[in-house]
Amino acid sequence: ARTELAELAKDPQVLKGIEQILAHFDSSKPEGFQRLHQLLERQHYRLASWRTAGDDINWRRFFDINELGGLRVERPQVFEATHGKIFQLIADGLVDGLRIDHIDGLANPRGYGRKLHRRVKSLLKLRPAEARIDHLPIFVEKILGPDEPLREDWSVDGTTGYEFMNQVSLLQHDPKGKEPLGELWNRLTERTADFDQEVLVARDLVLHGTLAGDFENVAQSLLQVARSDLMSRDLTLGAIRRALLALIVNFPIYRTYISVCGRSAQDDKYFQQAMEGARPTLNEGDWPVLDYLARWLGGEAWRKLPRGPLRKLYKNACVRFQQLTSPVAAKSVEDTSFYRSAVLLSRNDVGFHPQHFSAPVEDFHQVCLERLEKFPDNLLTTATHDHKRGEDTRTRLAVLSECAPWYAEQVERWRQLAVPLKGEDPAISAGDELMLYQALLGSWPLSLEGEEAHQEYAKRMVQWQEKALREAKLQSSWSAPNQPYETACREFLERLLLAPEALALRQSLSATANRIATAGALNSLAQTLLRLTVPGVPDLYQGTEFWDFSLVDPDNRRQVDYAARQKALAEDASAADLLDNWQDGRIKQALIAKILNLRAEHPTLFSEGRYQPLEIKGSHAGHVMAFARETQGVRAIIVVPRTSSELLGTAQTPLINAANWGDTRIMLPFADSGSDWKGLFSDGVATHVREIPLSAALERFSVNLLIQTM
Repeated sequence: ARTELAELAKDPQVLKGIEQILAHFDSSKPEGFQRLHQLLERQHYRLASWRTAGDDINWRRFFDINELGGLRVERPQVFEATHGKIFQLIADGLVDGLRIDHIDGLANPRGYGRKLHRRVKSLLKLRPAEARIDHLPIFVEKILGPDEPLREDWSVDGTTGYEFMNQVSLLQHDPKGKEPLGELWNRLTERTADFDQEVLVARDLVLHGTLAGDFENVAQSLLQVARSDLMSRDLTLGAIRRALLALIVNFPIYRTYISVCGRSAQDDKYFQQAMEGARPTLNEGDWPVLDYLARWLGGEAWRKLPRGPLRKLYKNACVRFQQLTSPVAAKSVEDTSFYRSAVLLSRNDVGFHPQHFSAPVEDFHQVCLERLEKFPDNLLTTATHDHKRGEDTRTRLAVLSECAPWYAEQVERWRQLAVPLKGEDPAISAGDELMLYQALLGSWPLSLEGEEAHQEYAKRMVQWQEKALREAKLQSSWSAPNQPYETACREFLERLLLAPEALALRQSLSATANRIATAGALNSLAQTLLRLTVPGVPDLYQGTEFWDFSLVDPDNRRQVDYAARQKALAEDASAADLLDNWQDGRIKQALIAKILNLRAEHPTLFSEGRYQPLEIKGSHAGHVMAFARETQGVRAIIVVPRTSSELLGTAQTPLINAANWGDTRIMLPFADSGSDWKGLFSDGVATHVREIPLSAALERFSVNLLIQTM
C-alpha cells in the first residue's frame, strides 16, 4: 500500500489532494485535533500510552513487550498463515530442523507439537531427492524446573539445551563455597543469600507491575467461573485476587499443562507445592478460595462438564492462568532476581536454579542416562544469544567456589581501595558493587593492553551495568530510569577502569582474574569436551570456538572474527604449542575440531552408543569424572578434571602436573580392556590391567578422549 501511494503521489494533483486531507486532520490546530481524534475513535482499537498496558490490557503479549502480540496458533487459520513460509522451505529442502521459541506461551504446547510434527512429516516426501531426510528434528525452548522432565508426549526431539548448561555448571562448583559466599553477600549487602526468597519478592513485584493487567484478566476469568456455580457465586473478586496472587508467587515451575482430563499427576505435584507455599501467606478466611482455585485450575476434568458455556469458562481460565505463570517466572527470575542476587554469578543464568549451588558426579551421570533413553537428540548448549554470561565467563567464576575465603579477602580490599572513587550520595550500593566485581572478574580480557582496549572494555561494561541496574528494579528500572544513581554507578565504573587514581584497584582485580583464569580455562575445556561427547546433539554458538568472555545481550551478539578462526583451524598445532599459548583460544578450537572429526568418523558411537559411568579410585577421585561410550566395534573413554584448582596450583597452563594425581585412577569395567587406547593428542596409553592412571590419561593435555577400536 505504501508503494502504491508513493507512486500515486508522483502526480502533482494527487499529491495536492493528499496534502489537503492531511491539513484537514492537522493535530496542531484545535479543530484538526478533534477531527483526528474522531477518526481514531472509529478504529477497532483505542490508542493509549504504553504505560497503561501494565494495568489495563485486554490482549496477550510476548511477556510484557507491547510491540509483540501473542498469536493464537491453536486456531487452524492462524497456524496456516504463520507457518506457510516455513512449510514451503521444508518442502523445498532448505530447512532441516525447527527451533520453537518460548513454547510455554502457547495455549496448548502438546497439541501444537504433535500437530507440527504430523505436518512436517507429511512434507518430507515432497523434498527434492538430493535433500531427502528421514526425520526433521523439532526442538523447543523450554526452561525446566530442578526436577522437571520434558514431556514425552509432545512429539518433539528435545529442548534447546539450557538444562545441560545448568548440569555442567553444577558439576563444576565446589559445595564448600556456598556457605562462605552466601555469608559474604549477606554481611556486605544486608540482603538475603536465599535465592528463593528473592524470587518470591520479584514475583510479587512483577504481578503488581508490568504484568498486573494480565493478572487482572486471569482473576476476572476465574470470577466468571465462580459466578457460574451457586456454591461459589458469592466469592468476591478481591478474595480471588488474593488467593491467585499467593498461588502464582509460590509456583515452582514455569507452568502446568492442563488437559480435558485435568491436571496430570506430574502437574499436580507442582500445583500442590504452590498450594503449600501459598496457604500460610493467606488469612484462613481465604483458604476456601484457594481450594476453589485448585479445583477450577485442572483439579476437575473439563470433560466431566457439559459441553457449552460452562466448559468454555473453565478452559479459558486454565489457559489464561498457564499463559500467565510462564512470563511471571521468566520476568521474576531471569529478568529480575538474577540481577538482584550475586552470591556467585556463575550460577545465575538461563535455565539455572541458583538455590542449587552444586551437584555430585552421580547426578550428572544420571541425567545423561535419562537423556540417552528419552531424548537422545536433545540439544546440548553452553552459550546462546540469551545467556547472561559467556560459557567461559561462567567457568572462570566457578573457580571462586573453590577459594571462597580467599575471594572474600580480596573483596574487602577492593572495597577499601574503591572508597576514593565513589562520589557523593547517591553512591553505588554494596550489592551492585559486589555484582560489578564479579562481572569484571569473569569477563576480564586475557590480554588488555593499550588505551583503546581499555576504552572498549569500559564501553562494554557500562552497557552491561546499565542493563543490570534496570533489570534489578531496585535503584532504577526501564520504565523509570534513576538517572542520578545510574550516573553515579557509571562514573564509578569508568574511574575504576580508566582513571590513574584507580590503578591499585585495577591491578588487584586484574591479578585476581589472572589467578583464577587458568583454572577457569581448564573448566572450559572440560565443559567443551562434555558437550561434544555426552548423549545429545552439541550446539556451538557463533564465535565460541575461541574463548567466550561475553556478557548479556547485546554483548553476546557482537561481530565474530571468522577469518582468525579459519586461519587457526588451518594450522596443525601440537598439544604443547596449544597449551603454551592457551590464552589465544586456539586450544579450545583445536579440541572442538578433534572431537567433531571423531564424531564424523564414528557417528553411531556418539548418537546411539551406550553411556557408562566409570568408577574413579584414589586420593583425588573427587576431582575427576569419567565415562565410556560404546557401540559395536568401538568404545571411548572421556575423562575431565573438576573442581581441581588446588591440584593445578600455580601452573601457568591449564594442565595439571601428572605427578599431582598420585594414585588416582580410572577403573575399567571391560573384560577385554587390556589393549592400546588412542588419545586426542598422543598415541594414548596401553594398559594390561583394568585401570588407567590419571597421570597417564591426562599427562599431555588438559582433558582427554581415549578411543579403542575392537
